[in-house]
Order: sequence, then structure tokens, then C-alpha cells
Amino acid sequence: MTRHPTWPGRWTDTGVFVCFEGGEGSGKSTQSRLLREHLEAAGHEVVLTFEPGDTAVGRELRRIVLSPETGELSDRTEALLYAADKAEHVDTVVLPALARGAVVITDRYVDSTLAYQGAGRTLPVSEVEDVARWATGDLRPHLTVVLDLEPSAGLGRFEGRDRIEGESLEFHQRVREAFTQMAAADPDHYLVLDARAPIEEIAAAIRERVEALL
Repeated sequence: MTRHPTWPGRWTDTGVFVCFEGGEGSGKSTQSRLLREHLEAAGHEVVLTFEPGDTAVGRELRRIVLSPETGELSDRTEALLYAADKAEHVDTVVLPALARGAVVITDRYVDSTLAYQGAGRTLPVSEVEDVARWATGDLRPHLTVVLDLEPSAGLGRFEGRDRIEGESLEFHQRVREAFTQMAAADPDHYLVLDARAPIEEIAAAIRERVEALL
């Protein structure tokens, strides 16, 4: 997986931005909720959000990109729809919360687009990154937590599958490899954890890294 060499990255100096990434069924929703509960108990304002779909516009985009009823989409169309969701999400949810000094926790962000629409769909990752970084104003999380799990284990946790979950095991393996490669390239901003570990053990490791940012 080759990433774009020219995007410098932009981190805000107000608030803290934390992202959870990983394959299907890796426990992102559980861990993001536990982190929110811990931080709120400590007196922090926390905004827990997700992509795609945590805006009015995003809900329509989520329906299109994930519903099996949508059927086949051009890979580029899919990438652009995800980018549109991100643009709306950053402008209306993420940036206003960070400006207030809140901790923003998002379940998925730009790395998911690079992993799924780039590596998974085998689109040129540098081109996908151009679109995604432009859509988000190149806003980067202070920390991205990657919950790493073998795709066959994660997909086995679902009874029904959406358009993305229903892709081949090979597709999801490419996604997994993309996440771990991105994390290895920037260890200062990533934390990779084995999603098979006990839930509280994972949560404690996340709390330790996040508290260093507060």
C-alpha cells in the first residue's frame, strides 16, 4: 500500500481527536463507548461519533453505500460518497466540538477510506487519499487506535451483512493489511491492539495512551 507523499497533516491545538479503526467485528463500538464513559466520569466533554452516517446528509449516504439493495456501485462512486460523508461530518460535528475543547471519539475516519476503497477495491491509494484529505481539510486524529483481528473471526460475528461486510475474505484481508501498514508507518499517532484480548485489557491500554494527550 503506497500512501501520498505530499500531505503534511494538520492537528488541532484545541480539543483531542481520537479515532478507532479496524476490520469488521473488531470491537470498535465497544471500546469507543468505554473510552467515552471513562473520560466523562473524569469530567471531560466527550463527543462520540461515527462514519459514515452521523449527520443528516451522512445518513442518506450511509444508506446508499451500505445497503445491499444498492447493488453494484462504481468503485470511484463509492469512494466519492464516503468522502462526501467525511466532509459533512468534519465540518458540522468534529471541528465544532474540537473548537470547544472537547474530546472527539470517532468510530472510523480517513484510514477506513484508504483501507477499504483504496486497498480493498484496489484503487490507487494516493488518488483516494487526495480526495479524502481534501474532503476533511487534512484534519488528523491525535491518536488512531487500530483493533486488529483476523477477518474470518470478525465477519463471523455478523448474522446479516451489508455491502462491505459481504465482500470476499481476500478483500477484507487487504483491508487488514492496509490498517497495520499505516500504523507501522506512524507509531507516534497510532496504537495497534489485538482485538482478541480481554475487553478491559484493551480499554486500559487505550486509556493510558489517551490520558497522555489530555
